Amino acid sequence: MICFDNLSKRYPGGFEALKNVSLNMDAGELAFLTGRSGAGKSTLLKILMLLERPTSGSLLINGKNLNRLSNSQIPSYRRQLGVVFQNHQLLLDRSVFDNVALPLQVSGYSRKEIGRRVRAALDGVGLLERERHRPQTLSGGEQQRVGIARAVVHKPRILLADEPTGNLDPALSAEIMAFFRRFQDVGVTVLIATHDINLVNRMNCRIIRLEQGIVADNGENRGAAV
Repeated sequence: MICFDNLSKRYPGGFEALKNVSLNMDAGELAFLTGRSGAGKSTLLKILMLLERPTSGSLLINGKNLNRLSNSQIPSYRRQLGVVFQNHQLLLDRSVFDNVALPLQVSGYSRKEIGRRVRAALDGVGLLERERHRPQTLSGGEQQRVGIARAVVHKPRILLADEPTGNLDPALSAEIMAFFRRFQDVGVTVLIATHDINLVNRMNCRIIRLEQGIVADNGENRGAAV
């Protein structure tokens, strides 16, 4: 499903954020990406989102080399992805419904289909009754759930999360992780970058550890796809 093949990323000035990274993830697998700040987690996710291009090596999704995608093909590729951010990145001047609807509006879905999908996504994260609220009236955990609903409303094949529980207490963090597990259960490939080692250890999933841009542990002996 996802294959990093000897991939490196060097920024202007010489800083090498990723060094010869080789990783594979199966379809429907849930894995955690860990490491200290600056280890390369965010860069790896940005390359998956095609916000960055590798300096060398390849990224393949279902056998297709993303290095060969033109800029005009990137939007089509990104429709396969759902992304959850630590700070939610919700639009405060729009309702919960309108925030979740954004990916569908960009893709040109009909109003009827948008309504059906948005309400199904909000129901899935337990926020259907809040669809007309503004994000600032919600708790931190509820805002994160809105972000998850927005990330999955278009039924992505791959779900990426960058520190999704960084601002939440342990109970809410466990709740958010349970949502990710549910998406894995229906075949979505999930990769979560996090510092929360205690929570990760309780999940009994594969842990991929980066150190200074190098894969220190690919986690293949733990947490096989379920």
